[in-house]
Amino acid sequence: MRPVQIAAVPIAAALIALAGPVHANKVFVSNEKGNTVTVIDSDTWEVLEEFPAGNRPRGITISPDGAKVYVAASDDDTVRVFDADTYQELYTLPSGPDPELFVLNHGGNPLYIANEDDNLVTVTDTESHTILAEVPVGVEPEGMGISPDGKWVVNTSETTNMAHFISTEDYQIKYNILVDQRPRYAQFTDDGTRLYVSSEIGGTVSVIDIAADGTPTLVDKIAFEVPGVLPEWLQPVGVKVTADGSRVFVALGPANRVAVIDGETLEVVDYIITGQRVWQLAFTPDQKYLITTNGNSNDVTVIDVAAEKAIRSVQVGQQPWGVVVAPD
Repeated sequence: MRPVQIAAVPIAAALIALAGPVHANKVFVSNEKGNTVTVIDSDTWEVLEEFPAGNRPRGITISPDGAKVYVAASDDDTVRVFDADTYQELYTLPSGPDPELFVLNHGGNPLYIANEDDNLVTVTDTESHTILAEVPVGVEPEGMGISPDGKWVVNTSETTNMAHFISTEDYQIKYNILVDQRPRYAQFTDDGTRLYVSSEIGGTVSVIDIAADGTPTLVDKIAFEVPGVLPEWLQPVGVKVTADGSRVFVALGPANRVAVIDGETLEVVDYIITGQRVWQLAFTPDQKYLITTNGNSNDVTVIDVAAEKAIRSVQVGQQPWGVVVAPD
């Protein structure tokens, strides 16, 4: 029996080695007033680095392979691109004036950018570093969302109070859906059958169903009510939806809470207390955690998604705005 016991130990060790250690993902947070990006380890929740990111960094995303971080440097009128490992700036991309939010095509090219001051969505080729198109939209374009099949890009215009459905084939607006005042964010479900649009001043989230041919229909509006919190403080901004669509999380700005919505009944089931002025949201790839940026308390809140409970806060730079997590 002794040789068998000796042989079993290396086999077990080999299996553990193949499984590998638990993989931590980097969390990148843009600090609007600090002009930096903070990098956090999603395993230890310790700050790894903070690096300069241009003037007024807001929108932030990462390439599908996790190699490059894109930052909308709003006051520089450009998109800055950084190496996700070394944090060195690689190059800039033309963006049009005052880029705020953007979204990458699922393959990593092109980048669709909202230009708040110019009422345009700029389409930028991330490989040739050239502008492919400029799409006129409503006044003060803000939110950008992309459908799972990549056929539609949705822009929200803050002053026109519309969600514009832009075809990625010809960059033409095909549909306009009127929502509540000052729409901020547009988020599709993973199956592409529904779109959620937050309206900061209207205080609601519009629910838009998407037909098989892409036709959008407004079907509901979700409002919020928290005892002891003034209605004008309930300002929906960032939105994230679980992969199965069962839960919708909405950042409520100065209410310092994230609302939890049942994706089937569209009822608000809970409110999670966060830091001050919660703004944008991002899941870790396994959707075990949801990270919020809290602009007035200069921190991020880490929420346990299954428990629907805040478990810790991490101090970052000055006035955190956007957040993205590196893929596995």
